[in-house]
Amino acid sequence: MATLVSIPEVVTPIPLPAAEPQRLQDRFGRVMTDLRVSITDRCNYRCVYCRTGTDGAAFAELGIEAYAAMIRLLVGLGIEKVRLTGGEPLLRRGLLDLVREVRSMPLAFPGDRDNGVEIALTTNGHLLAGMARDLKEAGLDRITVSMDAVTPDAFERITRIPNSLGRVLDGIHAAQDAGLGSIKVNCVLMRGWNDDQIEAFGDFARREQVILRFIEFMPLDEERIWAADTVVREAEIVERLSRVSPVRLLPPNHPSETARRYQFLDGSAELGIIAPVSRPFCGHCSRLRLTSDGKLRTCLFSQTDHDLHGRMLRGASTSEMREYVRSVVLGKEERHHIGEAGFLKPSRSMVHIGG
Repeated sequence: MATLVSIPEVVTPIPLPAAEPQRLQDRFGRVMTDLRVSITDRCNYRCVYCRTGTDGAAFAELGIEAYAAMIRLLVGLGIEKVRLTGGEPLLRRGLLDLVREVRSMPLAFPGDRDNGVEIALTTNGHLLAGMARDLKEAGLDRITVSMDAVTPDAFERITRIPNSLGRVLDGIHAAQDAGLGSIKVNCVLMRGWNDDQIEAFGDFARREQVILRFIEFMPLDEERIWAADTVVREAEIVERLSRVSPVRLLPPNHPSETARRYQFLDGSAELGIIAPVSRPFCGHCSRLRLTSDGKLRTCLFSQTDHDLHGRMLRGASTSEMREYVRSVVLGKEERHHIGEAGFLKPSRSMVHIGG
C-alpha cells in the first residue's frame, strides 16, 4: 500500500500595500513644508538691523553641491517650498546651478504641488538687474527684494552703502520684465530709522505694482540695538497706510502664511504685515532653516544648532540622516518668547541664520 506523503500547502503571499510615507511633523502636529537656506553669510550691504558697520567678519559658506545634497534630503521628507537666502545669495557662484538642481528634485508628496518644488529667493536687489532673466530661465519661481526705504538718503542711512537705491529699483524692474511673478518688497521697520517711510512705501507699491511687506524689527541684529520701543506695530502701520488710501483685510492664502494681508480698496496694491513680535504666528509654523555652514535650525530664535552637514561628512546613511531630521523636527520649539521675562536672544544673528 502506497504511503501517503503530506505535502504542505503552498501559500502565495499577498503583497501588502506600501506604507504611506510619513509627513515631517513636530510633536505639536505642525507639518514642515517650507525650507529657508542661507547659501552665504557674505553681503554687500551693512544694514543696521542686521550687520555691524565694520568689515572683517568670519564668513561661512559651503560648496553649492553640499546645499543641493541637504535640500534633496529635506525635499525627500516632504519639503515643498525652498527659499534661497543669505547674506546676499546673488554673490554666490553656482547659484544658477543650484536653482536648476532644486528644480529637478521630485516631491515626496507630488499630489500637493504638480509642478515640483516652489523655488524662491530673497535678495537686496543690488545685483539683480543683471541676473533676473537667467534666474527665471534656471527655474526660479518667485523673488523678494529687501528694500528698507524709498528715498535715497534714508536708504543709505539703513544700508550704509551710498548711491545704491537706483540699482535696487533697476533690479525690481528687471525681475518684472523677466516674468518672475508679482515681486515682493520687504521692509523692516525701525522706529527712529525708517518709520517715516510708511506712507511713501504705500505710494511706491501702488505705482510699481509690487506686493509690499512690512516686517516688525526682531532681536536678531549683530549690534544688538533692538529694544521694544524700536518696534513699529501692526495697528500703527495700518492706520498710516490708510492715510494713503483706505485698506481692507484680505483672507489668508493658507494657514501657515506669516503675513496678515491687506489691500487698498481700489485694488491698486497688495500689502502685508509680518508681526512676529506683536502678533506671533508660531502655532502654524511650517518652516525649517539651514544656515550657511550647514546647521539645521527649527526656529529663528533657537538656542541650538543641529549639524546636518557634519553628519553627512561623517558618512551617515540616507536612512540615518532621515531619522536624524525627524528627531530634530520633533524637538521644534512650541513658540518664541520675545518680550517675556527671561527671553534669550538667539544663539546667532540673522545674517548667520539666513533671512
